[in-house]
Amino acid sequence: MVLSRRKITQIRLPRLLYLFIILLLTASCASQKAKVRAKQVDEVIGTARTYMGTPYKYGGTTRAGMDCSALTIHAFKSINLSLPRSAEDQSTVGQKVKQKDIQPGDLLFFATGKRKKEVTHVGLVTDVSRKDIKFIHASTSLGVIENYLSMDYYAKRYRGARRIID
Repeated sequence: MVLSRRKITQIRLPRLLYLFIILLLTASCASQKAKVRAKQVDEVIGTARTYMGTPYKYGGTTRAGMDCSALTIHAFKSINLSLPRSAEDQSTVGQKVKQKDIQPGDLLFFATGKRKKEVTHVGLVTDVSRKDIKFIHASTSLGVIENYLSMDYYAKRYRGARRIID
């Protein structure tokens, strides 16, 4: 049986079927967005890890020496996202994230100076497990390394997290 165009437009689909189609379309978009985010996060983390072992240099922005905010700037530049130059300014970009909701690709902020509330350090989350959060950063004493948020030094100085990649 061949249906004419007029008859096709007159066919009424049950409301439940419409809802199913809409749900299917939105789920497909959400999963596509998650795949794009995962790819971007992998690129950002991979770029940051290429700097492992780079010595720390206050104000430095090259492989000869760099500080923490330069590391995150270079990492996000790999996906064409620009970040402000200082850790303090980076702490205002993106969306605030609760500690229990932190994901790889998020930025962690610390107050490592004399003022307990002033953000002076930033790191990039590389891995999250049930037990801990691993992040890469430019340490003043060891250069670019990975550490855990649960380490006493970082846990005491942690001031928050932000999500840059939606």
